[in-house]
Amino acid sequence: MALSNTQYNTLLRRYEAKQLENQHIVMERIQSVYQELPRLLEIDNTISSLSVAQAKKLIDGDENALPQLHQQLLELFREKKLLLTSHGYPEHYFEPPYGCPDCKDTGYIGGQKCHCFRQAAIDLIYTQSNIRQILDIENFQNFSYDYYSSEQTNPATGLSSLDTVKHAVRECLEFVKTFDTEFRNLFFYGDTGIGKTYLSNCVAKELLDSGHSAIYFTASSLFHIFEKNVFDRERDAGRDYQNIFQCDLLIIDDLGTELSNAFTVSQLFLCLNERILRRKSTIISTNLTLGQLADAYSERTFSRISSNYTMIKLFGDDIRIQKKLKRQPCKDS
Repeated sequence: MALSNTQYNTLLRRYEAKQLENQHIVMERIQSVYQELPRLLEIDNTISSLSVAQAKKLIDGDENALPQLHQQLLELFREKKLLLTSHGYPEHYFEPPYGCPDCKDTGYIGGQKCHCFRQAAIDLIYTQSNIRQILDIENFQNFSYDYYSSEQTNPATGLSSLDTVKHAVRECLEFVKTFDTEFRNLFFYGDTGIGKTYLSNCVAKELLDSGHSAIYFTASSLFHIFEKNVFDRERDAGRDYQNIFQCDLLIIDDLGTELSNAFTVSQLFLCLNERILRRKSTIISTNLTLGQLADAYSERTFSRISSNYTMIKLFGDDIRIQKKLKRQPCKDS
């Protein structure tokens, strides 16, 4: 489970809070029932006294007294159970109302993470991904080839728009499959509205579902965080800044739409270079051509991208326009 220290501590605090809440609930139940059933308080006090006496006898080696004490305790527990159930209370009313009975809300079973902890981790990193809701729509299960033409071809490769996107999907699936064993990065470029962001989201969902951390930023929002971290030193900005470098997958969408200047150029290089050094994968999408990319950013940034990223060019007709045209009612001629 790929959790940062901050994420891990966040989950632990949630479990600690749940345990405290359980303790509070149990104490309230005990006090309430004691007021209603004073005999129950007497039973619990007697059980406590006998338990202490049993422990002392065991330490002293007086094993002859143990069977009698044990029998007394059994009878008291039976009376307690009968008293509770006869007044409409569940048998285990004084036990904590665990959210997860398997680990008793500790998050661990025998030193191993409980299934509830693993699910909580997935939910947390989903929430922090910035794209939780959109992934319910944009994923491999919903991906459609219907918007890609088999007639429209790329003169440079001889491949059709359909063949090109099929190749892109295969690259994405391979990227997901080998994510834990191979360090790779993806760079989507090409025409507007042809699925670059959609494919990025497909990859993100697969990795998030398998417990990896993935964070999405538009280029503008990414550079805004860099700016706040450098010039404002806001606490939230500092946290987001660290997440940019620590997350398993960083998605930078629409590179080239930000207001470009010396600061953004230098910060982009810093970001990409640092993630390469840490072997943390990144997906970039842009409408820029490779020539425009080289002109807009530094030579060393272009070099890092061209030498460390799988370059995938998509082309075709804008899918958003195609969908809009399909929704329009046909007019009688």
